[in-house]
Amino acid sequence: MIAEPDFTIGIEEEYLLIDPKTRNLIQVFPDGMLERCEKELPNQVSPEFLQCQIEVGTKVCGSVKAARADLAHLRKTLIEIAEQFGLQMLAASTHPFAQSLEQRQTRKQRYEMLAEDLQAVVHRLVICGMHVHVGIGDDDLRIDLMNQASYTLPHILALSTSSPFWEGCDTGLKSYRIAVWDELPRTGLPEQFDSYTEYRRHVDLLVKAGIIEDGTKLWWDIRPSERYPTLEMRISDICTRLDDGICIAAIYQCWLRMLFRLRRNNQRWRQYSNMLIDENRWRAHRYGTDEGLVDFGHAGIVPYADLFLEMLELIHEDAIALDCVDELQHGLEIVRQGTSAHRQLNVYYQRLKQGESNQQALTAVVDMLVEDTRRGL
Repeated sequence: MIAEPDFTIGIEEEYLLIDPKTRNLIQVFPDGMLERCEKELPNQVSPEFLQCQIEVGTKVCGSVKAARADLAHLRKTLIEIAEQFGLQMLAASTHPFAQSLEQRQTRKQRYEMLAEDLQAVVHRLVICGMHVHVGIGDDDLRIDLMNQASYTLPHILALSTSSPFWEGCDTGLKSYRIAVWDELPRTGLPEQFDSYTEYRRHVDLLVKAGIIEDGTKLWWDIRPSERYPTLEMRISDICTRLDDGICIAAIYQCWLRMLFRLRRNNQRWRQYSNMLIDENRWRAHRYGTDEGLVDFGHAGIVPYADLFLEMLELIHEDAIALDCVDELQHGLEIVRQGTSAHRQLNVYYQRLKQGESNQQALTAVVDMLVEDTRRGL
């Protein structure tokens, strides 16, 4: 029998840096800012592909509550450092009006290789996400849980949406980030594998062929981490409000424990084809929580609120064991009040209704995002 994993948790978030005068993204990362970040937050901050982005990562945490405390510290400190350099920080998966072709790339060998490989596609990567790592030491168990966890990825995406705008336009999608991300190779839902050995065989084939250097170039919505003994969830937008993101992390952690609990009792979650899960993935990034997802068992669309209540019931035992009941319950507030995408659109259309120009309305959205990012720290 496989020993129960420790289900430790770690969270990575990517943020956007803006000029407070123009509300636009910066193009050049300030000299000395990264060194200041390293001094204040050693080994927890790193540059991203574009100079307008910055990434943080929590330490390995024994609980969601510990992860929240660490992430709150990271956000608060980074906001303060940004302000010292005359900048503001916001947590959203796209900027409401920034132009992708105006952004400058960070000079780093890995990013140079990425730009050479992806060509024009790379210019659209003005997107940010949140990645959640959950510790699962057994290799084969990690693959088994990945196969089953794909089912709930659209549910997680729908609750996290924060990217309705692109280059000054309402895209009609609650998560336009997913549309941009899907232009890259090796994205989307993962393949299903019978074992870790089979997974490694596929990865090693691509490495031997010179297609990728290692498994970090598999940009699936969920993947076995190449660097850590974790299963990494990558589908979610970054949540503007800290507690929304912590709720997402708690759902993912508890869902994995629930799947392990089923396995321990000689049961398992039914594995559905990627064709079916992709339909819910599309609905999540098109509508967010607004239009429901497909219940495959009943072959019908079910309101998201009803699905979320079912999820809470399924993982209630796990939330108690992992001490994150309150963090999960916060999801009910997200469903009632809306995600960051909803708040952005509400501000935008309210301002237009008041007679403001498109640019003025978009600027108001940026101001709301900056303030919303500060909330709850």
